[in-house]
Order: sequence, then C-alpha cells, then structure tokens
Amino acid sequence: MHDIRAIRADPSAFDAAMARRGLGHLAGALVARDADRRAAQGALQEKQARRNALAREIGQGKRAGADTAALEAEATMLRAEMEGLEARAGALEAEIRATLEALPNVLDAEVPDGTDERANVVVAQSGAPRDLGFQPQQHFELGEALGLMDFATAAKLAGARFVVLRGALARLERALGQFMLDLHTREHGYTEMVVPSLVNDATVYGTGQLPKFADDLFRTTDGRWLIPTAEVPLTNTVAGEILAESALPLRLTALTDCYRSEAGAAGRDTRGMMRQHQFRKVELVSIVAPDASAAEHERMVGCAEAVLRALELVFRRVVLCAGDTGAGAAKTYDLEVWLPGQQAWREISSCSNCRAFQARRMGARMRAASGTEFVHTLNGSGVAVGRALIAVLETHQQADGSVLIPRVLWPYMGGMERIGA
Repeated sequence: MHDIRAIRADPSAFDAAMARRGLGHLAGALVARDADRRAAQGALQEKQARRNALAREIGQGKRAGADTAALEAEATMLRAEMEGLEARAGALEAEIRATLEALPNVLDAEVPDGTDERANVVVAQSGAPRDLGFQPQQHFELGEALGLMDFATAAKLAGARFVVLRGALARLERALGQFMLDLHTREHGYTEMVVPSLVNDATVYGTGQLPKFADDLFRTTDGRWLIPTAEVPLTNTVAGEILAESALPLRLTALTDCYRSEAGAAGRDTRGMMRQHQFRKVELVSIVAPDASAAEHERMVGCAEAVLRALELVFRRVVLCAGDTGAGAAKTYDLEVWLPGQQAWREISSCSNCRAFQARRMGARMRAASGTEFVHTLNGSGVAVGRALIAVLETHQQADGSVLIPRVLWPYMGGMERIGA
C-alpha cells in the first residue's frame, strides 16, 4: 500500500510510476481528496478547541450565577457542526484508503517496460534443452501409463483440477517437499514453520490478496480463507510488530497445501497437474531492513535455483516486465523450467521483492538508529512441488516409459532409482 504523504510530496513521480502499470493520472484526485480531508480535520480541531473554551466559560458562568443560554446554544451548534466534519473527514479517509488499497506497487527502475509476458527478459539459463532420442510424453501421459496418476478418481471425489497420486508417484511428491525443506533449512538458513491453512481477513489483507483478489481465493462458511500460498501466514507473523534491527533478516520457510480458485484460468492447462485448485509448495519468505532487500532478492532466487540444479533440470531466470509483474511486487524473477513433453518453458518459481508495500498494510516495522521504519518483505517459491514433479517426470523420462529419479532424491525414496511401469 502507498503512503499518501509520499504521493502529496511528489505527485508527478507517482503518476509516472502508475503509468508504467498502465494506469492513468491518479495523484491529482488523491491529493485533492487528501486536502479536503485535512481541511475537514483542521476545521474539526478548531471547533473542538472553541467547544472546550465554551465548556470552561459555561462552567465559570454557572458558578457565578450568570445567564449561559447563549453559550450553551453555541456549544450545541458546534457539536452538530463537528459531527458533520467528523463524518466528512472519515468518509474522505475511507475513500482515499480504498483507492490506495487497490493500487499496485511502484516498480523497480530495473523492471523492463512492456504490457505482457512477451516483454519479459531472460537474464540467465542453466543447461539447454536436449533431444531425448524419442518422442517425449507429457507428465500426465507418463503418470497415467504408469498407473500412478489418476484424474478420473480425483474428478469423482472433488471435480476438475484435482489429482490422485499413488504409490511411487505419491512418494516422489513427498520426497520432493522433504528434500526442499531440508535444503533450505540446512544450507540456506531458513527457519521451518508450520502455519495455519485457514486465516482471517486481516491476514489475507496484509499481504495484498484482499480486497482486490478475493475471487482468486476460497472462503469458508465461517469467514476464514484457505491460503493461496504460505506467503500469507509466514509474512503476517510480523504484522503489527516493531522488530529490532539486529533480529533481521528473518528467513522463514514452510511446506503447505495451497488453494486457488483459478478464476481466470478457464480453458488453460485443463489437462494434467499444471494448474490445480489444490497443490503443495515450499514457500520462502524474508523480512529484512530496507537497504538489504535488493541483495536478499538475488539470494532468494539463488536458493530456488539450487533446488532445480539439484534435480538436474534445465531452467532459466526471467525478469518480469511491468505488465506481467504482480500488483504487490516491485520486482519479480520467474524461474522457468524446460518441459520436454510440452516442448515449452513453464514457470516453476516466482520470487518477488515487495519492499515496504506489504509491511505498510501489516504495520510491520523495525527500530533503527534513526527511528522506526517499515521493513521490506520478500517471498518466493522454493519451489512448487507439483510442478517440480512434472519437471522431473518429463525431464528424466526414458523411452520405455519409466522415469529415472534424480540422485539427490534417492535417500528420500528408500533407495529407489527408477519408477517403472
């Protein structure tokens, strides 16, 4: 969320920042409403001061036996005027806040311009797509042929965009999640967390999903929300807190189920596991001092890349353009893995620096030598377990339909090195 004081201080810069997001001039109207709000508050304070003075005069007059009817009438009129000013100031405050809540973050200067994914820029690549020597299959073809990936039973149980995994594939899915947690906690310095999958309005609001993206979420009958990612509860662990600068950085990780309505995904990735209502993901969250967030962003992406490298996958790092960067992010790197079955690059991790955007919504600050200031928050997939399963199946498939298991997962698979028909 944005600070109206910063917009007031430099409205032209704010308009230029929003223009990169494809939004029109907004600062003028916001500053005008803010001026009206401040004027109403100023008038309210003046009338409150006069009312206080009147109260003293009325008290003194009554003690002296004087007629205070005129003073009391003025006090009654002032009270009515104050109620009107208070209502106006409150309405303007709510209107300004509602506008600010719906606006996206200011983009980093390094984010390339562009309206959609076609303007994203590849900045690094690990490995290169290779010819497998046979016609590769997609993950769902492999999984169904192995008898271990069942979409029909999932549809019977829950409907479309769900899957049932059996046997070795169920174990492989578990192995991937455990491997990622071990890597991030043992080698990358993250603290493992177990967090709620159901959260309240304030928690979803704090990371920016509410109010703008409510349609992307599932809500329970008692008013809670199923988390779309562990970013939501992990980041909100510092909501309302003032942290010691010496306590930063905080690096947190969790493996959770994630739930998304996929409201805007009609017709896309309808087959297979690419886009499901329920999936598992290892999330990385960092809470850092403002001057450390750029370096932390690079570090976080490196942690996610270490997962893909260990799984012997071909991947590339992409910086998202202005039109493809999420509303809460100042800068985002996507990691895209090469899927031989699809013959396409597909996102497997997204790592974002949100700067103070979420912290301002949450009221998360740090105590620095110069006073308190908002922390910076970062989040990233470390990585999506289901998509890692897809990538392992398609990358390490063999001509006979079996799949070789990456060596790093052998201990988690009880020594199993291959999943065969």
